[in-house]
Amino acid sequence: MLKRNWHYLLLLFLIGDLAYSGWQYFQFPLDGDLAAIVLPGKAYSTVLHDPFGLRALLGHERYPAPNRFFAHLLLHEYFRRVPLLLQGALSPLDSVYAAGALLKLAVHTLLVYVLAVVISNSRNVLCRRFLLAAVLITPLLQAEGYGGQMGVIDWSVTYAAFYALPMSLLLLFFLPFLRAALHGTPLRLSALEYAGLLGLVVVLALNGPIIPAVVLLVCPTALLLAWRGHFATLASGLGWFRRATVAVGALPWRKVSLFVLFSALSLYSLYIGRNNSENEWAVIPLPERYARLPFGVYDELTGKLGLPLLLIMLLVNAWLIARSVRTPLGAKAQRALQWLGVFALVYILLLPLGGYRAYRENVIRRDSILPIILGMIGCFALSGYYLLTHLPAVARRRYAAAMAVFAAIFTVADKPRARDFNTCERQQFATLAQSAAPVVLLPSDCPLMSWEPLTDYRSSDINTAIMYHWGIIKTPRLYYQKPFPAAN
Repeated sequence: MLKRNWHYLLLLFLIGDLAYSGWQYFQFPLDGDLAAIVLPGKAYSTVLHDPFGLRALLGHERYPAPNRFFAHLLLHEYFRRVPLLLQGALSPLDSVYAAGALLKLAVHTLLVYVLAVVISNSRNVLCRRFLLAAVLITPLLQAEGYGGQMGVIDWSVTYAAFYALPMSLLLLFFLPFLRAALHGTPLRLSALEYAGLLGLVVVLALNGPIIPAVVLLVCPTALLLAWRGHFATLASGLGWFRRATVAVGALPWRKVSLFVLFSALSLYSLYIGRNNSENEWAVIPLPERYARLPFGVYDELTGKLGLPLLLIMLLVNAWLIARSVRTPLGAKAQRALQWLGVFALVYILLLPLGGYRAYRENVIRRDSILPIILGMIGCFALSGYYLLTHLPAVARRRYAAAMAVFAAIFTVADKPRARDFNTCERQQFATLAQSAAPVVLLPSDCPLMSWEPLTDYRSSDINTAIMYHWGIIKTPRLYYQKPFPAAN
């Protein structure tokens, strides 16, 4: 009975993990960027009225996030509307936390679904192949535990919307092309699917600098490799130019048009992004940024067990695939691991060119290398899936036991920590809501919708304006806090 129905255990694990992640996402506090984007504040109003960054292009104006219109639009519209819709069942404060949790859980679920479809080549969520791939992925999407080192979905809902969400949509864009490359699935895009992918191209190109950087590394390379493959199959007697043009004509026109347009818009996005005034917040010379790269890599690999353990498993999987019977899928999994290494190296070497932020002291942090982390998770799941379905019976049982231990380490590590919960922030909201004073002094136990305590009450006007919109406070008022005590 268990032998025939083992996939139901995988389904239960997947549902339990998603439910647990959703509960974790509900516990996190609100970050210090949310109010200024949702209201919006004066600094972020320009981007919402200039979708394609024409002020940066034509007028050479400098303002925050000229190439991030769709990220700002989504967060602005979502948090102005969804909490109010949820207030039919929840309190105003709970509705805001629930809206953030639902957004993060949707991104989490989309990531698991797309990667599992790519790996298993099945869209059926009850299919054994799909469930096996999904349970290899979901423990690695850490909310707590190793989240500070390799978290894909940040505790900050703003960062989750600005990084994990567009990356999940980018994977959705690549889904048909990845299935065709891995499994030989015919690349047939209907007119509706093609239109949907065109829409994703426009939305994702104007979603910040990370997506364009990934696109410009992946799309031209993919087209060049496909062209070279067609070129190599043609008879040499045709002549080089004739072979080159015939090879270009052999490429699927819809794939070519999408990849070329995406690359062009990505170049445009990076160009107008040079006028991002946020780049002026902290400036250090380019040589110094490169000098800090090794320290960033060291910090990522030594901070906690998660990332080095994942890297070790990737190397073990590559070794096992190399020693196993060669199959087309195994060869593709091996090449995927090799290309991941090349991509990671080039991406990291280009990273300092994207500017500097003081909160990324050594340039590299989980959000800035999110494409690499997702690539590692995807390649781990792909190689693990291949080994679990192709190893001989005895070796497969041993490998499955090792994978169960690996998954257990990540699952146990992802336990909640009370200090990360929003309990303190809830108390701050309650104190502010119950006060009748126009300016309220709040305890300094934790910030309230800010990265640090707001010591000037005039700086709280944007935060309290959005609180009033949500109904958390009934009358507009301001607040301030004393700074955190200096560390000894």
